[in-house]
Amino acid sequence: MANQEKFKTMIGGQALIEGLMMRGPQKDAIVVRGKEGLTVEVSDRKVRPKTSPLTWPIIRGPVSFFDAQICGVKALMRSADLSPEQAEETPSKFDQWLEKKLGDKKFQQLLVGFAVAMGLGLSIVLFFLIPMILGSFFDRWIESTLLLNLVEGVIRIALFCVYIILVSRMGEMKRVFAYHGAEHKTIRCYEAGLPLTVENVRQQTRLHPRCGTSFLLVVMIISILLFSVASSLLLAVIPALAAMHGSFLYRLIMITFKLLLLPLVVAFSYEINRWVGRHDNWFTHALSAPGMLFQKFTTNEPDDSMIEVGITALEAVLPEHEGDDRW
Repeated sequence: MANQEKFKTMIGGQALIEGLMMRGPQKDAIVVRGKEGLTVEVSDRKVRPKTSPLTWPIIRGPVSFFDAQICGVKALMRSADLSPEQAEETPSKFDQWLEKKLGDKKFQQLLVGFAVAMGLGLSIVLFFLIPMILGSFFDRWIESTLLLNLVEGVIRIALFCVYIILVSRMGEMKRVFAYHGAEHKTIRCYEAGLPLTVENVRQQTRLHPRCGTSFLLVVMIISILLFSVASSLLLAVIPALAAMHGSFLYRLIMITFKLLLLPLVVAFSYEINRWVGRHDNWFTHALSAPGMLFQKFTTNEPDDSMIEVGITALEAVLPEHEGDDRW
């Protein structure tokens, strides 16, 4: 199977409803297949200067993550508007009332803000808060901070695995995951230096080491390490807290402390994912292997029409100067 990279691109994307979003160094593209063919919408990206503090290591991780969430939600909502199933639906009276009161632009901003907040909130509750609460009950039998955080991490990863597997079996998600596969295969073909044709793209693997699924798994693992170190330091700095071990107040303080550390978890995970993506050796292959395994559930083999969408989306965001998209 042809998947040998000649270089690594920073171009990435997201599966949408009957389409794909691709993000390049200067442009974003949304491509959706409707009843009348492909709809292509290309917009310029706001590129931050390299001197901006928001591009500094550690800071850039949470900033990029939050920016990607907003962009992803906007693209998903736009694809819903353009998809054949949604095109004929009439907005509800409540939606019409909100749009009338707020105006179209503010209405869209409100929807995006609400969707991002709900998405992040549910993710934090499901993959962090619930594992923290469940893991905290083991402090009755386990005094080791490292072991407690390891138990919590196992619960977190188990919930993540169950969630991924259940979502992958939902009928309506199979086509979305097939578009996800088309995104990966198209990028693989481009990185291999092959012409972007349906035949060439079809031959590529649907797994990619720099996928968001891999990033989420890195977040899970880094949270175990960071929470363990930070919790140990907190107990060393505040000995009175250690004396409260096992109490409700102790659990509440530790859970709150860990939630406050989440931006730092994302920051370190982003830097590690960035480093792994830039290197190609046995060590980085081992680090990316679990994420690649998860992609077997979050990607499906696309048909030729989906591959065409992937090619169109990628070509729309290619930089003017070759190599400007190097990872």
